[in-house]
Amino acid sequence: MTWRTLSSRVAYRNPWITVREDQVLAPDGSPAVYGVVELRDSVFVVALTDDDEVVLVTTDRYTTGPGSVEVPAGGGEGQDPLDAARRELAEEAGLTAREWTHLGTTEALNGVARAVEHVYLARGLTPVADGDATAHEQAAEGISAVRTVPFADALAMVRTGEVRDGETITALALAALHLGRLR
Repeated sequence: MTWRTLSSRVAYRNPWITVREDQVLAPDGSPAVYGVVELRDSVFVVALTDDDEVVLVTTDRYTTGPGSVEVPAGGGEGQDPLDAARRELAEEAGLTAREWTHLGTTEALNGVARAVEHVYLARGLTPVADGDATAHEQAAEGISAVRTVPFADALAMVRTGEVRDGETITALALAALHLGRLR
C-alpha cells in the first residue's frame, strides 16, 4: 500500500511557502497526520572560473545566522529554471556565464517538504554590466562576501564543516560527478 490522502488543509501561506496539514493513511493502513511544507522551485549555480575556482557567497540566514557559505542560489520566481539561474548568478555574484549545463534536479527534505531544486554548472564567467544593481541585491539578501576558491578546496570546506548548507553540498557533489572529480 502507498500513502493515501484523506483530506488536506492549508495551515499557513505566504509568498514563499505553504504549510499543509494532511489527514492520511500510512502505507500500513494506519491513520496519521502529515505536515507538508511546499516551497517554490529553486535554482543552485556552481559557477566555475577559467582557473577551476568555485564562486561562493557568504550570507546571513535568518534561520541559522551569519556566515553561511553557499553557491549562488534562490527561488525560481516562476521563471524557467535556466533564466532563474542566470538571474541569481547576476544578483548574488555579479556574474554572467557563457556556458550553462543542467546538472540535475533534486528534492530537498523530501520527508517533510516539496522543494524542487534545479542545479546548474556555469562557465565562461564575466562581470555584469551594472555593478550597482548587484551591490543592492547583495545587501538586500545579506550577502557579506563573494569569493572564489579552488574546486578541491570547496569540497574540502564541506569536509571541514565550513560549508554546511545541504543544497550547496548537493550542488558541489553533482558538479564533481559531472566533472569527473568523484566516482
